[in-house]
Amino acid sequence: MVAAVSEAVYVAGKLALAYYRPGATTVAGIFHKSGGSPVTEADQIVDRYLAQELPPLSPEAGWLSEESEDSAARLSRERIFIVDPIDGTRGFMRGHSGWAIAVALVENGRPVLGIVHAPALGATYIAVQGAGARLNGEIITVSKTAALTSGAIIAAPGSLAERLRQTGLEFELQPRIPSLALRIANVASGALDAGFASANARDWDIAAADLILHEAGGLLTTLDGSEICYNSAETSHGPLIAAPARIHAEAKAAARRASAKH
Repeated sequence: MVAAVSEAVYVAGKLALAYYRPGATTVAGIFHKSGGSPVTEADQIVDRYLAQELPPLSPEAGWLSEESEDSAARLSRERIFIVDPIDGTRGFMRGHSGWAIAVALVENGRPVLGIVHAPALGATYIAVQGAGARLNGEIITVSKTAALTSGAIIAAPGSLAERLRQTGLEFELQPRIPSLALRIANVASGALDAGFASANARDWDIAAADLILHEAGGLLTTLDGSEICYNSAETSHGPLIAAPARIHAEAKAAARRASAKH
């Protein structure tokens, strides 16, 4: 299963790369959804390819993708594929390298397989429940930092980063990566000491990266410290904290203080 899903994701990456232009506007057609957010021809091509390749690998599994029509039928499935064909579409459109294809296999609300593949960066994060997390085949673990003190490297939206600083937290802010999945994966690899996300992340943005972070020794939770349950009727989530387990409580407390300033 892992090998077959991985192969499908690698091929999907090649399909997307055909439309990607480093530092320049994509050659893919650009459209807009009813809410105004952009989607490209590449998103749609990758979505159709994965919708063709993945379901036969687990015929009993449901399907949830950012670019597929949702169906309530998925709610009755214990197992489901959750897919973001291109996470970070706006970055992809503008030639930024920080976009990714995110695929998770979820069972009973929690991911058991997660892949975040960033073709333009040559980076592939894979995790299997209970088997650790890997980046390009090498085991990864979260940062060993003991506290979010001066010098910590974090990722956070600009307005949230400012409120975090107002709470007294001192840190180095990583330049924005368009893909939220990739930002969380960077916490898993130790490239970041913590990551914070504003409200409205969706299942497909975070499910794969959630498992990768967990298997690397970290936690992705809500402001109250709850783990995320996937494949509910509501796929949108509130503010989130991604951090190594040893400093997650500190990061959560900072996020709660920052939220109170909003």
